[in-house]
Amino acid sequence: MESAEQDVKVRLLLAAKKLFSRQGFDGTTIRQICEEANANVALISYHFGGKDNIFKAIFDYSFPRAMIRQAFEEPVDPVTGMRMMIREVIHYQERDPQLVRIIQHESVHSPARTEIIREYLFPIWEKARALLAEGRRQGVFRFRSLDSTFLYIWGGILFPRHFGLFEPVLSEPPATKEQRIEDVTSIVLGALKCEAEAGEKVKF
Repeated sequence: MESAEQDVKVRLLLAAKKLFSRQGFDGTTIRQICEEANANVALISYHFGGKDNIFKAIFDYSFPRAMIRQAFEEPVDPVTGMRMMIREVIHYQERDPQLVRIIQHESVHSPARTEIIREYLFPIWEKARALLAEGRRQGVFRFRSLDSTFLYIWGGILFPRHFGLFEPVLSEPPATKEQRIEDVTSIVLGALKCEAEAGEKVKF
């Protein structure tokens, strides 16, 4: 019985995650979630206590907190740390595009759900800022404002969104995951005026 209940709970979580990523939280009803999960409509209240709670439960179920802790538990130099962070973020974007779309959409449209998202992203943000600050202290990164640099890197590059607005001027095929990692790493370290191992600035 317990196993069957757990199976229904997971089905509801995955159904909600799928629909929230497509339609947004506000555009999704409890009935739609239950239809997608092939579950009785009363089970949302039974397992989660309502639609608001299932939103947080999606992050509890899907967000890779353990992976983040493991990836950065050993101290690394700022350049290596930035390279690792870029790689891990892009890998995660590829692994779980549904959760990434939920983060992108809800952080713009809902202050209440933004607070939930912050709870999960804050450790990554904190690590990114620490790497930037330490890199500047060591002289391997050069920039004016820590806040502006953090916002441009994290908001503009590490969580990109593809807008149809730019289609007329795009001529290349979509980049592969490894190409994205290479491109973003080159752009970020170049913008930080990072000194390469040989003592030269990163070249494009």
